[in-house]
Amino acid sequence: MRRVLSLVVGFAIAMVGWTGLIGSVQAKAPGTNGRIAFVKFDRSLGEPVVYTIDPDGHHQEVLFSGAEFPNWSPDGLRISVGTPCTDGTETCAATIVDVATGEFRQFKWPDPTLETPCAKWTPDGRRLACEGYGITDPSRNGIYTIRASDGRGLRRITSNPGGADSPGDFSPDGRRLVFFRANEDGPVGIFVINVDGSGLRRLTPPGFIVDDEAFAGSWSPSGNRVLLTTRADADHRLAIWVVKADGTDLHQLPISPACGGAFSDPRSISCYEPAWSPDGTKIVFTRISANGTQKNIFTVNADGTGLMQVTMSGGSDQPDWGPGV
Repeated sequence: MRRVLSLVVGFAIAMVGWTGLIGSVQAKAPGTNGRIAFVKFDRSLGEPVVYTIDPDGHHQEVLFSGAEFPNWSPDGLRISVGTPCTDGTETCAATIVDVATGEFRQFKWPDPTLETPCAKWTPDGRRLACEGYGITDPSRNGIYTIRASDGRGLRRITSNPGGADSPGDFSPDGRRLVFFRANEDGPVGIFVINVDGSGLRRLTPPGFIVDDEAFAGSWSPSGNRVLLTTRADADHRLAIWVVKADGTDLHQLPISPACGGAFSDPRSISCYEPAWSPDGTKIVFTRISANGTQKNIFTVNADGTGLMQVTMSGGSDQPDWGPGV
């Protein structure tokens, strides 16, 4: 089973005390919109680089070289990234970067027998959600969390023996998690689960194809909707879909020019990796041009109108919209 969030740079991410997942500060809660973090491969360095940029495309700045999968902390002061350990090993659970200074901390896997790459923040900013893979025991595969303060305190949320579960966002109240699930035969779909492991609910209907393995869902700041990347036809490109958190009212976000056309159509466009703005009024995502040569960051209003291009040079993806500070 391929690790869902494996990095090209080699990054490998109990009902006791669950109140630690729920706090007064909400991740991506309604508030002011800050900067957007994204990844672009630097050919001169031969590695991916994490940048931040204003939503209008100005003031692009380097945050961290040799890293991918940026995720803003709820307070907007830190970003978790995926990168190898500075000691040359690939056993880092998380790397947390201070946005103002560029200084960073790294945590090793809390259990050396469990591969745990971690990225997504809980709403109170105290913990990070992780993929989990038993190095010799696939029955341990599933989603876990660790403390963001020291990388310890391993807790389990899901169990998927022999498969792969990849965490998306927590709900704003911290009580639920959206995630991607695959088994030994391939992708299964996007699901929601309570953080105590109960209440598993499938969001993508059977037959919908969910093969953007690095994206596992973005929860709206209002708490009632989830953004997905999926397609209803194997012959079509990826598009952005919206579904209510209870699994109803699944529909494609009506972006113009439209995303998700047939591969046979030379004008078709792929749109994927969507994330809500902190105030819930806009969505940031990656869009690949019709000829497949340009991959850039765009934003739209929450209803799909008002398409705006943020990056211009191509090769940019993995956006995450941080709160204003």
